[in-house]
Amino acid sequence: MVQRLTLRRRLSYSTKSNRKKITKTPGGKLRYHYVKKQRTLPRCGDCKRKLFGITAARPHEWSKMSQTHKHVTRAYGGSVCAKCVRDRIVRAFLIEEQQIVKKVLKAQAKAAKLKQPRLAAKAAAATTSSSAAKKSAAPRATTEKRSGKKKE
Repeated sequence: MVQRLTLRRRLSYSTKSNRKKITKTPGGKLRYHYVKKQRTLPRCGDCKRKLFGITAARPHEWSKMSQTHKHVTRAYGGSVCAKCVRDRIVRAFLIEEQQIVKKVLKAQAKAAKLKQPRLAAKAAAATTSSSAAKKSAAPRATTEKRSGKKKE
């Protein structure tokens, strides 16, 4: 006949925290052993992958563990995986490069704007001086026609 088993704790309901396993003792008797919940590894905050190099533990065990078990020596050690840290660094670098390129293009455009008025001023001065010469020659001709005498 099968041996009857008695519970070792007061809780009799079959809940997640009250899982039991029947084991045989060295004396040949059957006993309930209470199974603890499975420990979980921390996961990456960005991509939700498991973080390697960190000890898996239940929250109470986690609070008692030393810092060396809870993180790796890297930026964002216990919260983000290595691939995501690399992506963050590359993204930050590319953003900085993009800002530098924008500044350079802006400076080049400003320099081009400054050069254009100078060139335009030179061209305008050249056209005005030639037109002024034409204008100065034109009134003489008109004065000659009006007076009918040539100026010497």
